[in-house]
Amino acid sequence: MTPLAPADTSPASRRSSLEINQTLALLAQHLQPQRRIVHAGEPLYRAGERFDRLFVLNSGLVKIVNAAADGREQVAGLKFRGDWLGFDGIADGSYRCDAVVLDTGEAWVIRYEALLGACVDSRALMTALHAAMSREIARDRDSMLSRCTLPADARVAEFLSQWVNSLACRGLRTDQIALRMTRAEIGNYLGMTLETVSRALSRLARDQVIGFASKGRRELSIPSADALSAFVQRCIAPPETIAAAATSC
Repeated sequence: MTPLAPADTSPASRRSSLEINQTLALLAQHLQPQRRIVHAGEPLYRAGERFDRLFVLNSGLVKIVNAAADGREQVAGLKFRGDWLGFDGIADGSYRCDAVVLDTGEAWVIRYEALLGACVDSRALMTALHAAMSREIARDRDSMLSRCTLPADARVAEFLSQWVNSLACRGLRTDQIALRMTRAEIGNYLGMTLETVSRALSRLARDQVIGFASKGRRELSIPSADALSAFVQRCIAPPETIAAAATSC
């Protein structure tokens, strides 16, 4: 049997994993949150429900879903270990989207009023809360830029690269990942058709940037996270840059 590959141990990944653990420790110390086991398909909350709590993932994976005016669902985000959920409910007092579990895990339930009170007494907890909000804003901006500016193949590669980076920041293995989303869901998230997503994945496999595991098309091997990033750069590089690189080889 092939041994498991070690998790990413780069300084940046260790720092991110440490920050997640420190935040969870602060929450446990000051709030003793309810720990809730969640299962695939289960909603953490639904759009329209009254907002009174936030959630922090200790394990598992959650998708954020918006409902369009015509009833269609739009996957708007993915949440991994250490991510906060529910910020969209603060302004109007009700959640604006659905949070649906993709993979069995554990969510910490935090009463919002109790969190505000604890932040008065703990500057470190307030800093962690503000950092989580800032990361969400930055992530939403990056996701929008990716959908608006990258060609289809690069968009899928960038999606996989972000998934791998999220795992690395949490100290998890990145050489093999299980996509908990169907190709249709990935296309919905990236603004692409199912067929376009499938063609992009096939091209990535032909270029040996990814590999398909024998046990299922959702199981991917990632030989190199850097190769994913390089693929994105090749897709968006000006033609003269690509030609110059080929000439120098």
